[in-house]
Amino acid sequence: MLAVSAAALPLLLGAAGCRSSDAFAGPDPLAGPPPLGHDVLTLQAVIAAEENMIDLYRTASSGDPGTSRARLLRSLLAQHEQHLVQLKARLVPGGSGGPGGSGGKGFPPGSGGSGGSSPRVSTARLRAAERASAADLVRRLVTMPPALAQLFASIAASDATHVTALGG
Repeated sequence: MLAVSAAALPLLLGAAGCRSSDAFAGPDPLAGPPPLGHDVLTLQAVIAAEENMIDLYRTASSGDPGTSRARLLRSLLAQHEQHLVQLKARLVPGGSGGPGGSGGKGFPPGSGGSGGSSPRVSTARLRAAERASAADLVRRLVTMPPALAQLFASIAASDATHVTALGG
């Protein structure tokens, strides 16, 4: 009886003139991981956007810590942090689709994306970011399976209420 290790399998198949896809039904196990599906890629993009929103709120709430504006911003920040937990819970662990593997952020934590030296983020900028987020999530609903669509719709509704809370 011949024992073949997994590492020797490609050599054995190659010597026999076979591709691994000829020996196995289904996806080729030697071809590497399959590409990420649309749902996973969309979820990763939404997670990255939520992380950016959190960074924006952290920057905005870091100034004037005792003011009513700062208290409001910390409350809205907490809601965005809850959204992020819910979104990350929908990712299947493993590979680049696992929790924390959102593909990176658009800007470093705490920068709020401003790129400038002033950490001040205006209320108008937060309102605009919330409006844009809500619109983006609603736009994505039609291509998502029901469970993700429901979560996206819920977060979009929350973002819309944030616009009102911010005075817009």
